[in-house]
Amino acid sequence: MSRIPGNTITLLRSMFQKIFPMVDEEIGCWKSRAKQIPNEELRTQALASIRSKKFHCQGGGVYSLLAGNKMKEAITFIIAYQTISDYLDNLCDRSTSLDPRDFEMLHQAMKDALSPGNERKDYYHFRTDQDDGGYLHALVETCQLILEKLDGYEAIRQQLMQLEKLYSELQVHKHVKAEERIPRLTAWYEENKEKASNLSWYEFSAAAGSTLGIYCLVSYALGNKINNQIAENVFHGYFPYVQGLHILLDYYIDQQEDMEEGDLNFCRYYSSQSEMQQRILFFIKQSNQHVKHLPDRKFHEMIVQGLVGLYLADDKLKKIKGSQNLSRTLLKASGTGARFINFNIKFYYRMES
Repeated sequence: MSRIPGNTITLLRSMFQKIFPMVDEEIGCWKSRAKQIPNEELRTQALASIRSKKFHCQGGGVYSLLAGNKMKEAITFIIAYQTISDYLDNLCDRSTSLDPRDFEMLHQAMKDALSPGNERKDYYHFRTDQDDGGYLHALVETCQLILEKLDGYEAIRQQLMQLEKLYSELQVHKHVKAEERIPRLTAWYEENKEKASNLSWYEFSAAAGSTLGIYCLVSYALGNKINNQIAENVFHGYFPYVQGLHILLDYYIDQQEDMEEGDLNFCRYYSSQSEMQQRILFFIKQSNQHVKHLPDRKFHEMIVQGLVGLYLADDKLKKIKGSQNLSRTLLKASGTGARFINFNIKFYYRMES
């Protein structure tokens, strides 16, 4: 069984030497499959999502370290599920469709992927572009095949469904007609705010938009280190704060791109740069508090540091006014591990380019 890293240097070594090569191999397989999609629009969006969101898969792949000797299976699941997420996000963001029924049907794929035995459906039922050559079905089936072999599936099923439901509902509300988005999201928040009453509607939405809790649960189950109590602790350890931190950072670096594309960005709803900085610092503090009760506490603390280090290494920050000061503040608050990860990720990106 592989050893879970207890320090930042070991974690980075595992990322670069083990995880990233396996991630690249899985992505390469799905990219080859995407190139065979008959429908031009679906093919374009599938390839674009793989090309522009590879780092989502790299980040998610870190959780495979919790799976012990089932690390390869964890990577296979994580990359397939994240590829579904990124592909559907592209279809919704770049689509001419504004039909909530379409978005609900597309995201049924994410529920089915977490539900071994669920029959795969016509996920494109409400849209003109239909023929993907079995691409989305293959992604769903890949996830199902991993989960159906899990002895601990029943221990995590309830938490998986809760996290998936929040994610899919968010994707529907945020992609409808522009004038309907905020009313739908605020009403949705009011229905669910007992889950996170100290967050604004846009912070709650951010917390719903992450898949990290799902990857953590599945990896623990693959490693035979799960029971009902641990599953519940993981759910509350990751939602809302770690997942909220993840997506707020994601939205922060995408501000310029989202403005150009006319996409909803939750960071725009802060009254000022100062307020946004203070709230992200709050998420960092709360994330560290909430992962203290999880098994492998140091690993999860490094995940928090890694999120800050990874996102603040992105070249997109060069286009954002005031990003240097905010980055410096967040990296300092996150500790030496975050700064070390940030430096090494920047170096890795330079070597790749």
